[in-house]
Amino acid sequence: MQVDLREIHKRFGKVHANAGISLSIPAGTIQGILGENGAGKSTLMKILSGFLHPDSGSILLDGKPVSIHAPADAIKHGVGMLHQDPLDFPPMKVLDNFILGREGGLSSQRRKASRSLKELAAQFDFFLEPNTYVDTLTVGERQQLEILRLLWLGARVLILDEPTTGISLPQKEKLFATLSKLAAEGKTVIFVSHKLEDVEFLCNRVAVLRQGELVGRAEPPYETRRLVEMMFGREVSPGARVPAAPGKMVLSLNGLALSRSRLTIRDVNLEVRCGEVIVLAGMEGSGQSILLGACAGLLKPAGGAIDFEGRDLTGRSHHAFKRCGVAYLPAARLEEGLVPGLSLTDHFILSEGFGGLFIDNRRASRLAEERIELFDIKGRPESTVESLSGGNQQRMLLALLRSPLSLILLEHPTRGLDIESTMYVWSRLKERCAQGTAILFISSDLDEILRYSDRLLVFFAGRVSPPLATEQVTVEGLGRLIGGKGWERFGAEAVHA
Repeated sequence: MQVDLREIHKRFGKVHANAGISLSIPAGTIQGILGENGAGKSTLMKILSGFLHPDSGSILLDGKPVSIHAPADAIKHGVGMLHQDPLDFPPMKVLDNFILGREGGLSSQRRKASRSLKELAAQFDFFLEPNTYVDTLTVGERQQLEILRLLWLGARVLILDEPTTGISLPQKEKLFATLSKLAAEGKTVIFVSHKLEDVEFLCNRVAVLRQGELVGRAEPPYETRRLVEMMFGREVSPGARVPAAPGKMVLSLNGLALSRSRLTIRDVNLEVRCGEVIVLAGMEGSGQSILLGACAGLLKPAGGAIDFEGRDLTGRSHHAFKRCGVAYLPAARLEEGLVPGLSLTDHFILSEGFGGLFIDNRRASRLAEERIELFDIKGRPESTVESLSGGNQQRMLLALLRSPLSLILLEHPTRGLDIESTMYVWSRLKERCAQGTAILFISSDLDEILRYSDRLLVFFAGRVSPPLATEQVTVEGLGRLIGGKGWERFGAEAVHA
């Protein structure tokens, strides 16, 4: 199905998110959409998929004008969108999620739907058991389920928003093979990403957005430097890796045992020192999240001890850890880190804990303006946090951190961020390290792991590697460990750090 977007305009207050974008995508094409955070990529795709309505402009499918006012309208016209966080219901079974959106509800023709699910899964070499609960699936498997559901509903145009975020290398390879097969069958794939290497490898053509405008197009062979210049209006270089000079011990884990959601890790021993950056690497659900949660006081250990700067914090509350100078930034920015509906000023009021019976609104607004400028947040004091792009939400979380801090714990600190935002986030974090703050973070991005960490621990199915010096690890070796290969070299050490 050919897609034509003509003179699409969309404003949010003073922000011109899409400024007259026109783009034609032939059937059977894998179209890449590149752009910095806040460039208007997601807005444009939400308009095409019915989640937003344009202020002006038109959409043509196979040359015919269509009116799309809701996602249900989009799917009726053959357009489906796979979001960065799959829109499924984890407490429900795979089959129930597969049926969602089909006329007749959950109870009709379950046997026929189950057969269709298995047939579709076999076409793409997916392994999805209809009676499995979705909360037991990996992010990659949930993506596979959503792709099959959209195809079953009749989608001939598939929009994917940052689909390689949070999935393993084998899952990414399978996803790319699936998208290539769909394009070969004549379906249109729109691939929205900030990862240049993914776009260059997969896409037949690329459109680049900047500040709400379509600023360029490209076809293979791609020139990475030129794509970056189109995205940011200038050349962007991540610079050389700067190792830390670790100081005194901040955090000590001694024989730690943790258990949650049928996963157990035992006998973890780790020392974290001032100024160093340690990454917990592994596929989703391998145990790194529960270890980070324990270091924040969000999960009580089943055994062992947590020592923080000479104080025993084993079993203490999250507030006790915060009082000792520990900050935790979750991956789910809007669900756990920020409060939708509240303004940026409201967040600074809550973060700073303004004393007294009444709030000094003038002082709060002044503080918000100072932090917005300091952290280069594209928003206003009265803006709600959900109106910010992902990169600006992450900058907002950093702006809310108090000083001084002894330890910062982060889940996927740059997930979904473009190159410039990633560099900015890490420049701020490295400033903290220079002040003596230690950082413990989770990431599935191999380049980020090897560029920004000093040491790393690899997790696989509850097993934990000994601490590894980053400069001694290659991308290939790390990928193998994350995938469960090469663990025999650690011997008995592979059950603790």
